[in-house]
Amino acid sequence: MQRLPHQYIDRRTGRAVTEKLIADSTVNFIYQRVREKAPQAFQALTSARACGLLGWLRYDLALGSRLGGQGLLSALGVRINELLDDPGQLDTPRKVFERRIRYWQCRPMPDDTSAVVSPSDSRVLMGSLAQTSALFIKEKFFSLAELLGGVGSRWWQAFQGGDYAVFRLTPDKYHYNHVPVSGRVVAHFQLDGAFHSCNPGALLCLAAPYSKNRRVVTVIDSDCPRGTGAGLVAMVEVVALMIGEVAQRYSAQAYDDPQDLEPGMWLEKGQPKSLFRPGSSTVILLFEPGRVAFAPDLLANLRAPGVATRFSQGLGHSLVETEVEVRAPIASALPPGRPPDRDLDAEGNQ
Repeated sequence: MQRLPHQYIDRRTGRAVTEKLIADSTVNFIYQRVREKAPQAFQALTSARACGLLGWLRYDLALGSRLGGQGLLSALGVRINELLDDPGQLDTPRKVFERRIRYWQCRPMPDDTSAVVSPSDSRVLMGSLAQTSALFIKEKFFSLAELLGGVGSRWWQAFQGGDYAVFRLTPDKYHYNHVPVSGRVVAHFQLDGAFHSCNPGALLCLAAPYSKNRRVVTVIDSDCPRGTGAGLVAMVEVVALMIGEVAQRYSAQAYDDPQDLEPGMWLEKGQPKSLFRPGSSTVILLFEPGRVAFAPDLLANLRAPGVATRFSQGLGHSLVETEVEVRAPIASALPPGRPPDRDLDAEGNQ
C-alpha cells in the first residue's frame, strides 16, 4: 500500500495539518513485509516481551535520551507554561512523556453538566454501531464483541447499535487520560492481547485492530444523581507498541491521592483517571443507542473536502480526524428515547 500523507483538522484553527508520523517507514515495513512474509516474527514483535524491551530502549536506556529532557520538550513542541512540575526535573524521555500539566488552568471544561468531554489530548473520529446510521463503519477499527470480551458479555449487549468515539494519542501528547462523564463505576476489568501500533497505516493493515490489543475497560453509569445523564458509558483504554501498561490513577483533586478503580467508586468528569506509559495509544468511548449527540463541528470535519487521510485507502471514502484537547466538549448527553438533533446524511452533510 502506498504511504500517503496523513492529515487531521486542528479544531482551534479549522485548518488541515500534516501529521509527522514517527518511525513511519519502520512501522510500514513491519505491517506490510514482516506481517505477510514472516508471521511468526510479526507476532513476536507485537508481543508483551518485545513491547517492554522497545519501551526500555527508547525511554529508559541512554540510547533513547540523545536529546535530553529539555531538548525533547522542545522537539515535541511542549508548552512549558502548562507544566505542573519544574521542567528541569523532566530530564529523561520517560519523565517527559509522563509529565503532568495544570489542566485546571490550561484545559478548561464547559460548565454544562450534560457535556461529554474528551478523555485525552488526541485526534478523534466518531462513528455508529447502528447499520441504519450514516456514521456506520463496519468493524474496521474494532469488533464490539471482541473489544468487550465476547458475545456473552453483558456490556456487548448494552452498547449494540450505539455510538462511539476513537481518540488516538501520538507520542508528543500529554498521556494522562481524564474522565469523560460524571458517574459511578459499575465494571472495571482488563482484557489481554497484543501490542499493535496505532499508526494510521498499521491500523488499515489489520481487521478490527483495537480488539486485538491489551485493553482496560471501565463502564460508568452516568444516569445517577450528579451524573452527566448519558446512560452507560464504556471507556476502553487500548495499549500499543511500546505501551505495556495503563496505570489507574484517579484523583478527585489535581493529581493528589491517586487511586486504583473499583466498582462503586464515584468518578468526577474532567479529573485524571489513568496514565499511559510512553508511546502512542488509544481511548475508545462507547455510548448506548440514542444517548449522545456529537458536537456539530466534529461531525462536519469527518467528511471535510481536500484533507489527505490514510483512512480513505482502507474505507473507500474520506474519514478525517480532528485534534481535540482533554476536557473539551465532544458531545451532549440526551435523555432516554430522544434522538440526536444532528446527524450526517449519506453524503456526510448535516
